[in-house]
Amino acid sequence: MIYSRRAVQLAVLTLVALPIAAVIATPPAAAAPRKRSQAEAGALARGMLADLRVARPLSIRGYSHRRFQPRWAHHKGRCDVREVVLARDGRRVRKNAACHPVKGIWYSPYDGKRLKSERQVDVDHVVPLAYAWRSGARRWSEARRRAFANDLTRPELVTVSHSANIAKGGQGPQSWRPPRRAYWCRYATSWITVKHHYRLFVTRSEKVALLNMLRTCR
Repeated sequence: MIYSRRAVQLAVLTLVALPIAAVIATPPAAAAPRKRSQAEAGALARGMLADLRVARPLSIRGYSHRRFQPRWAHHKGRCDVREVVLARDGRRVRKNAACHPVKGIWYSPYDGKRLKSERQVDVDHVVPLAYAWRSGARRWSEARRRAFANDLTRPELVTVSHSANIAKGGQGPQSWRPPRRAYWCRYATSWITVKHHYRLFVTRSEKVALLNMLRTCR
């Protein structure tokens, strides 16, 4: 009886130890899901891009930033959309009574800069407002344009360095890409996701540039 009890205990310990050993023995596989998810995001973006109409850009005539965004929309309480994005994208962000960030650390994915002052960062529209205007938004209602400019659901708003935002301006991916090549996949998938949701068309050169950037989704 003593021998059989010890045998049972050893068998139980062996069964308990097996999952632990399996976990310890497989750390290299932990990185696999991240690579697969990026590849899947790229594949999904290619499908959405193929669904978009290709056309020549519309005239910039009549465009004004105020046609989209006379000011940042209020989101909750005293916080406007810009303040919400800065709080979302930053670390250790401290806000004053008016909800304005007065301290924090922000990472700019476009150029890899770490910034410690709110004055050094901007909230960028991934698809610039002027570019959206020429891609079909000039035909939208004022309410739809303002919803686009303040969209917290789609990947349209991102905190970046002021210098990167100025360099980008209103350009599309055929003219400007993030200096950090490692961000090209995310940038292209975000751009396509926004355009697909709002049914904005793409130009031929824009589509080629986006497809080239999607090649980095591995």
